[in-house]
Amino acid sequence: MGTVTFLFTDLAGSTRLWEEHTAAMKPALARHDEMLRAAVAAHGGHIVKSTGDGVHAAFATAHDALEAAVTAQLALAAEPLGVTGPLLVRMGIHSGPAELRDGDYYGTAVNRAARLMSAAQGGQILVSLATAELVKDSGVELLDLGEHALRDLARPERVFQVVHPGLPCEFA
Repeated sequence: MGTVTFLFTDLAGSTRLWEEHTAAMKPALARHDEMLRAAVAAHGGHIVKSTGDGVHAAFATAHDALEAAVTAQLALAAEPLGVTGPLLVRMGIHSGPAELRDGDYYGTAVNRAARLMSAAQGGQILVSLATAELVKDSGVELLDLGEHALRDLARPERVFQVVHPGLPCEFA
């Protein structure tokens, strides 16, 4: 058992996109997967597993996870994908102890990262207080969104949004 930083991603509105643009979604999703894999690998992470239209990735440091998330969001926003438009991916990052068993991670840190991702909007990166504390002196700007109750978790989480000039900053 050790401290790991987890990144969870999910393509927002994918069901609608598949319904409206069935033919275009196959190559668009393949490109999405390539960009996510490249961003994770470039920042020293590894993909634990694909989650359909997202990934669960693990990193040795919070800074690497954050850099991978920003890199992926910037690449996704810049990619011309035709009729589907830009793919809006929601992302959640949390750091904490986890157990590695048979190539997968287990523990509350994994669950908290997944719930943070679920709370994000397409194009948004949310991080937990634990992760924010680890990256606070790295020059990354974080917007404090306050405490939020996350589905099925006993305690609320202080949530921060990653602010970057190349990323959207206003969400519903």
